[in-house]
Amino acid sequence: TCASAAQPKGEAMPSRVEEPCMWYVVQTVAGREFAVCRLIESLVEDDVLQECFIPQYEIMKKIKGEWKRRSEILLPGYLFLITDKVDQAADELRKVPAFTKLLGNDNAFIPLNADEIAFIDSFTTKDHRVVEMSEGVIEGDEISITKGPLVHHTALVKKIDRHKRLAYVETTMFGRTLNLKVGLEIVRKHNNKPV
Repeated sequence: TCASAAQPKGEAMPSRVEEPCMWYVVQTVAGREFAVCRLIESLVEDDVLQECFIPQYEIMKKIKGEWKRRSEILLPGYLFLITDKVDQAADELRKVPAFTKLLGNDNAFIPLNADEIAFIDSFTTKDHRVVEMSEGVIEGDEISITKGPLVHHTALVKKIDRHKRLAYVETTMFGRTLNLKVGLEIVRKHNNKPV
């Protein structure tokens, strides 16, 4: 288990200092993310792996003339591991009969920093790693998000595709600038033209 930030009163400090849990990114083949995550969960020891997940986002898709809510992968070709034993996790990943590569440089695996973790945590929950649909209105040239995970992240929205009900969000993660798609329904548009 991962180290807890607060030690309960009256309990002795553990003799071995536990490492904090860190988030790591694993690259794999796009389209195989869920299969690889299941393999990792079955082959990597429970005391090594806290969580393996694939962030997703909700989107509305027109299927046979009807709009239906679907989930898509937020970062195709990547999945996330939460562990306090990254070297052991890296060794155990070698047992997985699929392409898996822990992101890092030279001889070090680089965990996500606090801002990157906060970004994912602000859009998803541990039980539900899916960015839900947001809703917004357009007033003149301004967008106002009224509901959903984008409410506090309007500044990150770089572009909107009203037809596909998508917002394009820009963020930096694992040393790269990423343009991510998330679901956004514009429920109203006002032009605010002078009379």
